[in-house]
Amino acid sequence: MITFSVVTITYNAASVLQPTLDSVLMQDYPHVEHIIIDGASKDDTVKIAEAYQQQSDEAENEHTVRIQSEPDDGLYYAMNKGLQLATGDYVVFLNAGDRFPEPDTLDKVVLAAVVGDGEERPAVLFGDTDIIDEKGNFLCHRRLSPPGRLTWRSFRYGMLVCHQAFYARMDIARSLPYDTDYRYSADVDWCIRIMKEGEKRRLLLRNIHAVVANYVQEGQTTIHHKESLRERFDVMRRHYGLVRTLLLHVWFAIRSLIK
Repeated sequence: MITFSVVTITYNAASVLQPTLDSVLMQDYPHVEHIIIDGASKDDTVKIAEAYQQQSDEAENEHTVRIQSEPDDGLYYAMNKGLQLATGDYVVFLNAGDRFPEPDTLDKVVLAAVVGDGEERPAVLFGDTDIIDEKGNFLCHRRLSPPGRLTWRSFRYGMLVCHQAFYARMDIARSLPYDTDYRYSADVDWCIRIMKEGEKRRLLLRNIHAVVANYVQEGQTTIHHKESLRERFDVMRRHYGLVRTLLLHVWFAIRSLIK
């Protein structure tokens, strides 16, 4: 059976964490490992996580919850900790506040991972995302959406797959940790590198064709918008070349004026 490692990074997230935990706990799919990497929160984050761990242990499922709380050097350092601790076949990062939309979300994801005899499992499973507010109310479907056929080159037009809807095969993910030189856009770089490695190995990138993540709009990338844009330009330059990146950004500017 395919197993999933869900990694949630927290720091003083007590006000937004519970819906995320509830959405993992309610998953019908049994083979789930939930890893919570906390940066030594000063609020009740760890208490909430520990209560959730006990609730999960008492539930009639095969979910396991692991909590690690200690000071760290930032978001992507914490994500790398999660990669090292994870033991599932696929890993997905679900931020505090974000959530799975339905109890059968992981059932839909696992169907996309099914392959025939002698075939290797896809390098990436990916789906759609809805934007919600902190109370869980639907706001809109994410403006950028994945194409039917995704490649690493697709991201030159923007991050077409939300990080929370991107399931990476664990053996590939662990071999390609997040680049901690980036503070806000290492997830974009990471996804591109995962897809590149998948292409190198001639593995599929498979569309789930379902909404698999509800994403809270106000994250670090939104708060630090200018810094994030500068980093994303550098990520694109590294992967797609300076000239193409400049031309694409001219097109982005024209497109925004037309709209």
